[in-house]
Amino acid sequence: MQARTLHEQVAEDLLQRIRAGEWPVGASLPSEKVLSEQAGVSRHTLRRAQASLRDRGLLEMRQGAPTKVISMTQPRVYSQDFNTLREVLRYPASTVRENLHEGYVECDAGLQPLLHAPLGSSWYHIGAVRRDEVSGLPLAWADIYILGKFARVTKMKNHQREIVFEQIERHFGVSIDRAVVEVHAASLSREHAQHLQAPAGSPCLVVVRRYFDSAGSPFEVTVTRHVTDRFTFSLELRSVGRTQAP
Repeated sequence: MQARTLHEQVAEDLLQRIRAGEWPVGASLPSEKVLSEQAGVSRHTLRRAQASLRDRGLLEMRQGAPTKVISMTQPRVYSQDFNTLREVLRYPASTVRENLHEGYVECDAGLQPLLHAPLGSSWYHIGAVRRDEVSGLPLAWADIYILGKFARVTKMKNHQREIVFEQIERHFGVSIDRAVVEVHAASLSREHAQHLQAPAGSPCLVVVRRYFDSAGSPFEVTVTRHVTDRFTFSLELRSVGRTQAP
């Protein structure tokens, strides 16, 4: 068996203290100075240990704020089976969206390849983190673009718990005629990594969804960046109308 590194040993000690109830969920850990002295290690080693627990969904680390316990056990990886269009376009009910940025934007030459909309058209941008509702673990970052005339959807009841396109359909009488989904790999920018409590430059899965109305015009475009190992898409395909060979 391979010997554990020093920071792995410190991480395991911290985990055992958390599970023993020394720091319950929601509590802040002591300062780096205190913990590093208790463990007899450098602050650099302590930070690596805490970062490993953060990446496992146990700690929340924000610059300028105390490190906080958000779970006593490693949160499960979310898996979602897709069998219908609605299932492809929604997220599990156990997750919630936290809007961090909102504002009007104009479809310019930079946004047009993404939005597939006329130049100069008005859109409303929402930048949000999707979290596991129980542990608070950030699962993904979403950039949501909706037509400017639908902006007040963000003020509606249960907005952060409901899928945006479903709110638009219900409150504005718009129906999805078709949706286009694109998936590709990328790496997290420094800003996205900070929101998702992940290392900058680490791999992520990017899912682009475009929603079109009956006139063939896009009314919402969503770009979601999923952190590696925190969310899995599963698509099951079945044969329909198969005839038996003679």
